[in-house]
Amino acid sequence: MAGRQAKTITAAQLDVLLAHVRGRRDYLRSRVIILLSHRAGLRAAELAQLDWTMVLGPDGKVSNTINVEDRIAKKKHGRRIPMHADVRTALVALLRRTPNPQDTIIKSKKGGRMLAGSVVNWFGILYREIGFDGCSSHSGRRTFLTELSRRTHEAGASLRDVQLLAGHSSISTTERYLDGHSAAQRKLVGLL
Repeated sequence: MAGRQAKTITAAQLDVLLAHVRGRRDYLRSRVIILLSHRAGLRAAELAQLDWTMVLGPDGKVSNTINVEDRIAKKKHGRRIPMHADVRTALVALLRRTPNPQDTIIKSKKGGRMLAGSVVNWFGILYREIGFDGCSSHSGRRTFLTELSRRTHEAGASLRDVQLLAGHSSISTTERYLDGHSAAQRKLVGLL
């Protein structure tokens, strides 16, 4: 897929993705990986390094924010991401089955730390299994940022807010992530 951007997916396709992993022995882990990508916009390297301290509050319960620390963020651009309800629910379920929540959230099947490359491969296999051509580990991040940008007006937000949630130092970097939508473009021009 060199030279091409990862495809974004629709809400219905996300449902297909989540349904596909249901019934797996590692269902909770798989669900968390998918949701952290699609509902928090985390990169593969961030997913691999995210640890419980970044999502738990002082009371030991899952917080309402994800604190992506500089040490795991690309170019040391950490950020705080408000936690989507689906992500929170999935993390609460995974936490119940995690005996010692002090290490990374996502473990390899052997129980060790998962590497960023392993996360990339995991998504590649998953998308191939369901026939989502052109999708990769970056599809969730692109989908997340595209959907946020389309809904900024609903929240009274701006592209600057999307940029901050992405952890980008430049708005032009954020813009490269955003997918256009021809029906929305027609509707927009029709408003003139």
